[in-house]
Amino acid sequence: MRAPVLAWGVWMLLGSLRSSAYASLFAGLDLGIHELGHIIFAPFGRFVGVLGGSLAQVMAPLASVAVFLRQRDYFGISFCFLWLGASLHELARYVGDARAQELPLVSPFGGEPIHDWHYLLATVGALRLDTALAALLRLGAVGSIATFLVAGGWLLVQMRAASQTQPS
Repeated sequence: MRAPVLAWGVWMLLGSLRSSAYASLFAGLDLGIHELGHIIFAPFGRFVGVLGGSLAQVMAPLASVAVFLRQRDYFGISFCFLWLGASLHELARYVGDARAQELPLVSPFGGEPIHDWHYLLATVGALRLDTALAALLRLGAVGSIATFLVAGGWLLVQMRAASQTQPS
């Protein structure tokens, strides 16, 4: 049952490499977590509240590692790296759009939404670094998805070998 998930990871890696606009099945989930992050981090001030969306989007897959570790589901842990890669890829697209501000924005709060990364990078005087930061995030995304493929593939080989050595 896990082999199709591994194949999906290959599909996601290829999509991520082909286009910075690639959106995986994780995109909707990540958007919801991103918006929730703004609410969770809002009490820590405007800057952290704005950053909180992206923090939550990246922290959710990492926090999921703890859940799978507790269950000793090592394939589940590797899957978290697939999710993290998708999240980083989506975040790279958002960061890379900071100067252009061409992406459509959403806000659960009503009113005119702000572009998080335009605000964040402009506030710290680093707006000109948007595309460089996006490139680093894309590199991290590819590395994370590749980690899933290598670890997940190795685990599938180990599971298959273990199932063939067990008496029927």
